[in-house]
Amino acid sequence: MESLSIGVIGAGLIGGTLAVHLAGLGHRVRIANSKDPSTLTQFAGVERLTPSWAADAAAGADVVIVSVPENRVAALCAQLAPKLTDDAVVIDTGNYYPNRDGRIDELDNGTPDSVWVAGLLGRPVYKAFNSIIASSLKHNGTHDRAGRIGLAVAGPAGPGKDTVFGLVDQLGFEPVDAGPLADSWRQQPGTPSYCQDFDADRLRAALAATTSDGIAEYHRRRDRITDFAAAAADVAARM
Repeated sequence: MESLSIGVIGAGLIGGTLAVHLAGLGHRVRIANSKDPSTLTQFAGVERLTPSWAADAAAGADVVIVSVPENRVAALCAQLAPKLTDDAVVIDTGNYYPNRDGRIDELDNGTPDSVWVAGLLGRPVYKAFNSIIASSLKHNGTHDRAGRIGLAVAGPAGPGKDTVFGLVDQLGFEPVDAGPLADSWRQQPGTPSYCQDFDADRLRAALAATTSDGIAEYHRRRDRITDFAAAAADVAARM
């Protein structure tokens, strides 16, 4: 895969891990948080990784990864939309947790998280890297295909999805086509595949077993695992 220009918006556990790994693979990465780039001292000395303002990280990038809490997405999308090139591939890693994000009417009314993000940006979006905890993303990628963790990728078919598949593969995970973005609710928090580290075959089976009849239960599980997600993030941060 050729070297890409990648903007990562969000320097938390998922965004930060992706930025470091992608830079290590030879991509040219800019990373931003909600503060001045000078605050991103944890990335000092990482080759091919440059702290940046969010708008600058997105401007002209081949790939833009949005990895921020859902309650920050609307304001961020308004800032990013004018900076994106027509052929930029946008990846959304976000998950909606009402206890963290507050209530967002569109999401409560059934719009899948990343469909909502795509609407705010006014362009196609790919859902990926949302259903793996940071410690697995950081440590468990492998080029031994027999032992790989599968990662779901939802979004429109075509060159953009091929690019996302290529990045997943480079990072040492097995890309699994999760269908169009409208089906991305099958990989959201509380669903059978969420943060399970399944191989590709088990992941496909779990996605197929995720039905609309179970949505209310998936949401109840989502709300129960909010504290677990915070605890998992704390463990990952210490590793």
